[in-house]
Amino acid sequence: MAELTYNVITQDLGVPVKAWTKGVQLEDQARQQLLNAAQLPFVFKWIAAMPDVHWGIGATIGSVIPTQGAIIPAAVGVDIGCGMMAVQTSLNARDLPDNLHGIRTAIETGVPHGRTNRGGAGDRGAWHNIPTRNEEVWASELKSRYEAILANHPKLDRGNHANHLGTLGTGNHFIEVCLDETETVWFMLHSGSRGVGNRMGNYFIDLARRDMKKFFINLPDKDLAYFPENTDYFKDYFEAVEWAQDYARWNRHLMMEQIVAAVRRAGEVQPFEAELKAINCHHNYVAREKHYGESVLVTRKGAVRAREGDLGIIPGSMGARSYIVRGKGNPESFCSCSHGAGRAMSRNEAMRRFTVEDHMRMTEGVECRKDKDVIDETPAAYKSIEAVMAAQADLVDIVHTLRQVVCVKG
Repeated sequence: MAELTYNVITQDLGVPVKAWTKGVQLEDQARQQLLNAAQLPFVFKWIAAMPDVHWGIGATIGSVIPTQGAIIPAAVGVDIGCGMMAVQTSLNARDLPDNLHGIRTAIETGVPHGRTNRGGAGDRGAWHNIPTRNEEVWASELKSRYEAILANHPKLDRGNHANHLGTLGTGNHFIEVCLDETETVWFMLHSGSRGVGNRMGNYFIDLARRDMKKFFINLPDKDLAYFPENTDYFKDYFEAVEWAQDYARWNRHLMMEQIVAAVRRAGEVQPFEAELKAINCHHNYVAREKHYGESVLVTRKGAVRAREGDLGIIPGSMGARSYIVRGKGNPESFCSCSHGAGRAMSRNEAMRRFTVEDHMRMTEGVECRKDKDVIDETPAAYKSIEAVMAAQADLVDIVHTLRQVVCVKG
């Protein structure tokens, strides 16, 4: 009999966990979180853990949780619709200037990023004058549905929304200029539904917790609070998630337009095309899918859909390779793969362990920030992307291997 490509984790209660973690570290906290979620009575067949799996709030990041009859807001998380986009250009490495600082500066000028003033007035990460194109997308694609959600949940309308569309955010969100194996230039970015999606995620997670308390439902972890199907909160949450996922997709699309325009305006490279191949995929979301002949709600928290032929993006850290992949449609992973390298340690631990000099050494050859405020994102804070890819060889095929030459961090 062929050896399994994954590890099987079981307990007395609940369904098993199939973990594609051979050759990759699985921390004890993450293992326990997976087992906690596996105890829920509505989980379908098993939970699939991707090789980049690591501890998160409620559900592990890097997990695929199929359910029937209920949905767990914390298993989607608060960065609803977070994902990746990549565009292949007609440029080659030889077309880039020797000094890439001008391109990095152009991108940083063209795309609001980071966060100041606690996201309030004057926040550097939001638009102060929303571009016409972004206003048009908000009005035609998002505004009316947003207002319909607010009609039932007015408390959600207390912060940024349209002025975050086409902005990067903070933390591990990034924009990169990369080269593939043929030295072709790609633009790649990582972001989600920004402040409005975060509000929706936190709001519905809190409502689910209150419901559990109200109905005296005991859980292995309070963050696994859920909404049963056919309840008002279930319907409202599902609509909010779908809206936030659409917002996130448009956010990435508009940002990519802004990146291409910014690089063109900078005058650092010759005229180029940037529509040769575009990939835009979520990795924090829920969707109705069919698996093993049944209709299932599949929640991917830090995982990418990888049906047969699906193109996806698996980024490494800011000093490691990234991959454009094609799904193999492995049914045992519910047609999923990892969403990146996955953190090997917490942000605080990375700040304690590494110095600016360490970070400069690990990002040598990459035009990026090299100061103390980005040490929590330094390459060694992440798992080996090569080990992660080896552990999921039965989930995806590698189409392109990218290495970054410019990195803008949120």
